[in-house]
Amino acid sequence: MESLTASRANLRIRQYLVLTKPRVTQLAVFCAVIGMFLASPTLPPWQTVLSATIGIWLLAAAAFAVNCLIEEQVDAKMTRTAHRASARGEISAPHILLVSGIVGGAGMFVLYRWVNPLTMWLTFATFVGYAIIYTIILKPRTPQNIVIGGLSGAMPPALGWAAVANSVPAEAWLLVLIIFVWTPPHFWALALYRTRDYENSGLPMLPITHGEALTRLHILLYSIALLATTLLPYVIRMSGWVYLVSALVLGAIFVGYAWKLYRQYSDALARSMFKFSILYLSLLFAALLADHWLLNV
Repeated sequence: MESLTASRANLRIRQYLVLTKPRVTQLAVFCAVIGMFLASPTLPPWQTVLSATIGIWLLAAAAFAVNCLIEEQVDAKMTRTAHRASARGEISAPHILLVSGIVGGAGMFVLYRWVNPLTMWLTFATFVGYAIIYTIILKPRTPQNIVIGGLSGAMPPALGWAAVANSVPAEAWLLVLIIFVWTPPHFWALALYRTRDYENSGLPMLPITHGEALTRLHILLYSIALLATTLLPYVIRMSGWVYLVSALVLGAIFVGYAWKLYRQYSDALARSMFKFSILYLSLLFAALLADHWLLNV
């Protein structure tokens, strides 16, 4: 009996973890941590880094859980998300709200108590932007949802910077701009090879409302804009040659994927571009950090 109870408890914990979208959360927190290190010419206090990481992680997890709750009917119609406990009705709405409230509240407390109020309020605003403004207002109403709502998903570097510096200067907003421009081609690549899912969901995604050809053109144009945007840290002397070379190489590969996708579409190519886009962002921010350390050695 005890074994069965423990098994059910482990299953429920895994179900809640899935609702927090762990992979997306990890990428967001990684970008926030990079922002923390870039905000200081030397190593930032480890207590601040640890507390900010925990607080931002908890609030991000809460936001994603609320997103799953709001979209439970949409998720149930999509192969990619139908397995979620919220979509299957295995976790009730009150329970998701309760857990999200506890997790999010704990994140706000950690940020306020051990980081600073600015980071707490910026992270809370990001929570509201993603869970409410994007999910409820933008996503079901406009095919430009991912563009307009992308700001909330682009905020992690600014949150990390605020945690260490207690301010958000232009350099931090430049990092936000990079993720903001990266988001549309990243997400539309997914939408292209998941078109049937989005047709079933009823969401007005760009491939559904304006067709595959225009979506591929948008991906190409945003990819070129992304390459140009990623050069700005070097232009303003925020970074040096290590980052510049990395941005050019990674950007050329990214644009190459977009060009191939534009010229001759295939689901396999769209899937490959989507996967590379995640690696691209991780490597780009890692290059920023490596360059920052080299400049300040």
